[in-house]
Amino acid sequence: MTDRRAPSHPLFAAVYDPAMAAVEGTLLRPHRNYLVDDLRGAVLDVGAGTGAMFPYFDAVADGTVSFHAVEPDPYMRRRARETADELGVDIDLGSAGAESLPYDDDSFDVVIASMVFCTIPDVERALSEVARVLRPGGEFRFFEHVLDDGWRARVQSLIAPLWKRVAGGCHLTRQTASLFAADRSFDVVEVDRMNLGVTPIRPFVRGRLRKRA
Repeated sequence: MTDRRAPSHPLFAAVYDPAMAAVEGTLLRPHRNYLVDDLRGAVLDVGAGTGAMFPYFDAVADGTVSFHAVEPDPYMRRRARETADELGVDIDLGSAGAESLPYDDDSFDVVIASMVFCTIPDVERALSEVARVLRPGGEFRFFEHVLDDGWRARVQSLIAPLWKRVAGGCHLTRQTASLFAADRSFDVVEVDRMNLGVTPIRPFVRGRLRKRA
């Protein structure tokens, strides 16, 4: 039975990869490489989308890392499955949303979120789930776009309702890095803000948090 509460954006899923191809091959490449640097153990990709991280997982796969991913949108998930099959990379791909991860406590060594927390309805609950499934000492690695400053922030706020409708539920005005850094389940390893991209998708933050014992 299909979960009617799950996101479903067939048109957005169809155009996402072609629309992002040039950006993926240039601006985003070093930041995705950052997310997979020195991976170890069990890795979870939260909100895998169409599988943009999968080629990077394939590049670092060495038999010592197990890859898992969740994506609640069936149209995005179908494309992610196709991407994994084309690459021949072994990824356990599930249909759950980030707010209710189907894994035991302390299951993963690394959890990765790449341009996904902008679309998650309940960000705090999702972050709590990330903390729950990470083992103590495990890392949460992220790369997200956030609210800008000044006139750019005003533009983002103005177009945010329409943008959310046409861009798969994406929120333009979230202050994700501040929320992550304030969470008591984690210690901040590093957080960097970069004036990357163009308005309204600018700036980005990337970083690593470590789950406290």
